[in-house]
Amino acid sequence: MNSQADTAISVKDLVVYYGDRKILKEVSMDVREGEIMVIMGGSGSGKSTLLRHLLALEHPRSGAIHMLGHDITTASQTDMLEIRKKIGVAFQFGALLSSLSVGENVMLPLLEHTRLDRSTMEVMLRLKLEVVGLAGFEALMPAELSGGMTKRAALARAIIMDPQLLFLDEPSAGLDPVVAAALDDLILQLRDATGMTMVVVTHELDSAFKIADRITVLDKGEIVEAGNVEQVRGSTNPRVQNLLNRRTEEIVTDVDEYLERLTGLRID
Repeated sequence: MNSQADTAISVKDLVVYYGDRKILKEVSMDVREGEIMVIMGGSGSGKSTLLRHLLALEHPRSGAIHMLGHDITTASQTDMLEIRKKIGVAFQFGALLSSLSVGENVMLPLLEHTRLDRSTMEVMLRLKLEVVGLAGFEALMPAELSGGMTKRAALARAIIMDPQLLFLDEPSAGLDPVVAAALDDLILQLRDATGMTMVVVTHELDSAFKIADRITVLDKGEIVEAGNVEQVRGSTNPRVQNLLNRRTEEIVTDVDEYLERLTGLRID
């Protein structure tokens, strides 16, 4: 377990319900400062739910998430506003505003949260577009961008305020292998250049193994493996190996339970 000094995010015994269904089951994990933590899992594993709680978009039934000196599960709205200024988020499909140009999209956090003069913001814009390989494209509209360009523009917006923490939701999903590999390289270069702490949620195995310092594997709302790439690859947990080898899990059905579920009648 890491000391508090080098832990960027600490999740302790997080429990989440949607209605009567338990989605996250006593999830605990740490993210170290300056590392890329990849959260992996199949569909329905709970990884997107965990991300929403790390962003304080939803609140858990119980548990704690310590980030930037606060437990964000109990932080006030005022505190959360300040915390979010230190966090960057690149959403899965970019979430660019279609009525704004690339430059206007990327500068939006500066316009909303700073009092910088326009010329300074434009310099920062050009710097960030240069970083993500979109220099000179600030006048384009989102509809004119390819999938890879949209992801890069979203990344530029996420880092425009030089955040301490960067969250990336399925950054390479939907991209062809060459474009996805280039985006992975960009993520690594960004981390190496800035020392930024990153949390990446993905189901893309090649991307996860390429960029991760450590990986947390979720399945059915539980952490079933956590460690570096070699440890996850070598896991003896069958649920992890099913995910890595794209094997379906054999489902054993109790006949009486199945009939009760269909009919609503108890079978004695």
